[in-house]
Amino acid sequence: MTPLYARRKRTTLAISTAVAAGALLTTALTAGTSSAAPAGGAEAAPLAVPVALAPAARTALIQGQQAQAAATAEDLGLGAQEKLVVRDVVKDADGSVHTRYERTYAGLPVLGGDLVVHESASGARKGVTKATKAAIKVSSLKPAISASKAEGQALKRAEAAGAEKADADGARKVIWAADGKPTLAYETVVGGLQEDGTPNELHVITDAATGAKLYEFQGIETGSGKSLYSGTVTLGTTKSGSTYQLYDTSRGGHKTYNKARSTSSATGTLFTDADDVWGTGSASSSTSDQTAAVDAAYGAQVTWDFYKNTFGRNGIKNNGQAAYSRVHYGNAYVNAFWSDSCFCMTYGDGTGNTHPLTSLDVAGHEMTHGVTSNTAGLNYSGESGGLNEATSDILGTAVEFYAGNSSDAGDYLIGEKININGDGTPLRYMDKPSKDGASADNWSSSLKNLDVHYSSGPANHFFFLLAEGSGARTINGVSYNSPTSNGSTVTGIGRAKAVQIWYKALTSYMTSTTNYAGARTATLNAASALYGSSSTEYKAVAAAWAAVNVS
Repeated sequence: MTPLYARRKRTTLAISTAVAAGALLTTALTAGTSSAAPAGGAEAAPLAVPVALAPAARTALIQGQQAQAAATAEDLGLGAQEKLVVRDVVKDADGSVHTRYERTYAGLPVLGGDLVVHESASGARKGVTKATKAAIKVSSLKPAISASKAEGQALKRAEAAGAEKADADGARKVIWAADGKPTLAYETVVGGLQEDGTPNELHVITDAATGAKLYEFQGIETGSGKSLYSGTVTLGTTKSGSTYQLYDTSRGGHKTYNKARSTSSATGTLFTDADDVWGTGSASSSTSDQTAAVDAAYGAQVTWDFYKNTFGRNGIKNNGQAAYSRVHYGNAYVNAFWSDSCFCMTYGDGTGNTHPLTSLDVAGHEMTHGVTSNTAGLNYSGESGGLNEATSDILGTAVEFYAGNSSDAGDYLIGEKININGDGTPLRYMDKPSKDGASADNWSSSLKNLDVHYSSGPANHFFFLLAEGSGARTINGVSYNSPTSNGSTVTGIGRAKAVQIWYKALTSYMTSTTNYAGARTATLNAASALYGSSSTEYKAVAAAWAAVNVS
């Protein structure tokens, strides 16, 4: 799971077997008209844009690629014990296909072994993007320590980090290849609750020969009704008998549930109403309050529409099926998170249970963690974790601009409506990330040591420069002044094109281990595919990365 923000006195650890989830903050923090075109109006070259695939067509394409997986593995020169499993397929308008694979070795999952094969319309291979360049090979598949010992060590680590009611369902054997030499290891997933009440899905990777911890990452990623943040909005609802349900059948069947302060894994109770007029527009500490549910449902439907109308993406998994939302989680819980395990968004009610974390950019942020999990699977730790968080900030911001809602106009501030800091300031600033007091403006070798919500800074800064440019400007009434690390002047290409470049990089060229240098390569590849390698857009991508010290 991924929380929305980071509590600064404690650090959440994370990566993913394929990225699990995200919250708006680290679970350790206490808590005019833009010059760019709207995100939905991209001018990308038509031949490189991903095409929208009906669920049946997408399934058929995946099945076809899986049928050829053995031949593909052989063509790539993989070892006899390696097999490829198709995870996702993206097809461009020119017929090019980008197939994302997970890998197994002797039947064991290879964590960090994912790769993307790029093929032309004729089936000719154009290139391969790998999470690791190392050959997958281990000297022995016999562990020196038992699975129960690895599980016990993982539980002790979780409890030492403040986990409550920690439990685990055993340890599974894997090959760890995300960092260094491929190694036989155990993966243990520890449940329970984190110290602040966020659900715990701590993945601990243990060396099967020595018992040493190789890695650990958090699977929780902690991002008509009268809403609190977006004014009066139209909602997709369903009538059942004499009552209405907060159930949107026009967008994959999204439902909004009431957790009524519970922190259990249960779904909660579906919101219903007698007259189909939901909420009051004001927050209430009552667990039956509908206003937070209105914001959550509205955020889900706008995010669905943004992805569909901007990229042709049919839901988070691109399969036409919606996730669901849960509100009123915990007592005065100051966070929001996405979880792959429930395929859902969950929102706390904030300080005094009267400041729900259900604003539009937060909703877009959390659901984008789900998109990342089902595409690049960026590991939720180190530089790749920062890129994971930045992706949610970037595309969550694009959702806010896409909505065109005068009650919550688009801006380059993260969480400005929810007032977590208590002084009216946002959680993060994209034009100059260091204004939050913790994020980095530019890349440095120490970036990997920051919490992922702060190592996201250089990517957020890059995106602002690419979209809007450097220097001072005012957009929708908000003033920005974006510096550059090298003193250069960067001219933006507009938000629409910048969004298309980041999304294509995410879905076609990034892998689970992509770092900042890799993100530069991925976005340059995306700009080349969309606009050409000698285009203004390609040069702007290079200039924006240089301006945040990535070259």
